[in-house]
Order: sequence, then C-alpha cells, then structure tokens
Amino acid sequence: MRRVIRVVAACIALSSIAAEAAQAPVPTRRAGASGGDYPSRPIRMIVPFAPGASNDILARMGAQHLQQTWGQPVVVDNRAGAEGIIGTDTAVKARPDGYTLVIISSAFTMNPAVMKLPYDPPKALDFVLKIGKSFLILVVGPSMPQVNSVKDLLAAAKAKPGQVVLSSSGGFLHFATALFMSQSKEQFNLVLYKGGYPALMDIMAGQTHAGFQASPAALPHMKSGKLRGIAVGSLARSEMLPELPTLDESGFKGYECANWYAIATAAHTPRPIVTQLHQELVRYFTSPETAKLLAGMGIVLEIKTTEEMRRIIPQEIAKWTKVAIEAGMPRNLQ
Repeated sequence: MRRVIRVVAACIALSSIAAEAAQAPVPTRRAGASGGDYPSRPIRMIVPFAPGASNDILARMGAQHLQQTWGQPVVVDNRAGAEGIIGTDTAVKARPDGYTLVIISSAFTMNPAVMKLPYDPPKALDFVLKIGKSFLILVVGPSMPQVNSVKDLLAAAKAKPGQVVLSSSGGFLHFATALFMSQSKEQFNLVLYKGGYPALMDIMAGQTHAGFQASPAALPHMKSGKLRGIAVGSLARSEMLPELPTLDESGFKGYECANWYAIATAAHTPRPIVTQLHQELVRYFTSPETAKLLAGMGIVLEIKTTEEMRRIIPQEIAKWTKVAIEAGMPRNLQ
C-alpha cells in the first residue's frame, strides 16, 4: 500500500509542474480530422470531485502516464461541486478536440435519476474507455469503538435515534447510503460533503461516526488502523477482505453497489484522437505493474469502449432511477 501512496504523491507533484506549463499561450487551431498532430499542447484532465478520492487517484495515474509517454503536460483540474455536475459540464462544453478529458464514475448515471442536468448523459461525451470498478466498504471511525459489525451499528442507531451520523457525498456514495438507510429502518443523521475524501476525513477525525467509501480510498486507512470495515457492498465477499461479510449477508437482502470509473472527452471528438487515447490508456491500465497496483486498491479491471459505454449508460440510469424511487430520495427533475 505504500506503493500506492508513493504513486499518488508523484502524480500530484507532476500535475503541479504541468499546471505551470499549461499557462503558456495555447494555439487556437483545431486538431485535424486525422488527429495526426495530437497532442501538440497541454491536455486538461478534469476531476469533478475533490482531491484524494478514488476517481482523483485514477485520473492522476492516467495523466502521469500520458505526460511521460507523449511529452506534453497533462494538468489535473479538480472541479468539485453539484455532485460532479460542474466539472462534467465543463468537459461536455469543451471543444471536441481531445485536449479536455474528464474522469467520470457511477455518479454520472445516478445524477439524472434525481435532478435535471444541463446535458444529456448518453449523448454528451465520447467515452475513451471504462477502466474498471471498485467495491464499497461500510466503515466506522474511532468515535464508535463498540461497533464491530452491521448489527452493532444498527443497535447504536436504535438506541439513539438520529444521533448516529453517517458521512457521505453526492452521487454514488449518496445513493449507496440512501439505499442502506431505507433498508435499515433505523433513523440515522446523514451529512453530505462535496466529495468522498472530506467525508472520509471526518469519519477518521471522529466528527462523524460511519459511512460508505470506495475501496481505493478506504483501504490505506483500514490498514493503518484509523478505520474499521464492517461490511462490503458487493454480493460476494471481496478476495482482499474475505473476513468482511457482505451487506446481503448482514440482513440487507440484495444490497449491491459498485463504483465504476471511465475517462471521456466531449462528444464529436475526431475518432482517430479517441482511438489514440483509448489505445494508450488501455496499454497503461492493463500493464502487469498497473493492474497489480489497481488490484491492491480494490479496483477490478473492466475495459469498455465508446460503443459499449453508450449501450451501458441508459441501462445504468434506469437502474438508479428505480433505486432513487424505492429509497424515497428527493427528486428535482424540473
């Protein structure tokens, strides 16, 4: 896990250097339809959430590789807010030339289930690739030393209705938490943050009691002893944490939430550029060293193309719309 931390730190350092280079004047000419001169200037990688979360880690890994391979700065631009919509919309409205990329996750298909968006998800982006997915972990912090299982957490909530505080953020973690709360029948106090990482920090600091986190963000802190996992959100137990029961085993029948990650660019980007990005990023993420690193973070490789993602997105939206309705989540579609 120290290897993961070193890689993330190196990615952040390289992004800082790249940011300075990105301030230079940018040519206004468009990339040719063939993409033959791509990339000829800095590339921006937008992360629609706060630094430190799993999508931020993956974006920095990919950005570092592209920068080292192509010799052009790749600037990681965290644009958190509105449950990932602000950063995503920035990418949607960028010129379709491959110089603005965005990393998206399950929130991309969850948001349209509960709110009106400034873009049409199935048509707004050209998907460079789907990288893979991570499993979900229900964790507790130092403020609840007596809680070592889901049963213990439910008992604490029942003993003090509304006083057990769950940290969450918009999008994926909000859906996962809402589904848990609706099935638990207990009264929790839900606090929403701008990103998964700030929510995680407050659990570890004892400001809140528990919450869901994607495996890449939670695992390092579980290994250090700052967090305790009590269940996973997949239907089968994780090979990495076989001692942790699933929520399905813990009485939440059929509970399943996984967070997937993909890199995309604005719709109508020249196909040769999308193909060039796809091939290079697939080569990197499927390399033995990177695949091993991802496995250590709890991420399962699941490479998909633009065409495959266009078929998957509407199915995902339908799935999470059903969850939002059944969980009684507030919906503002006007």
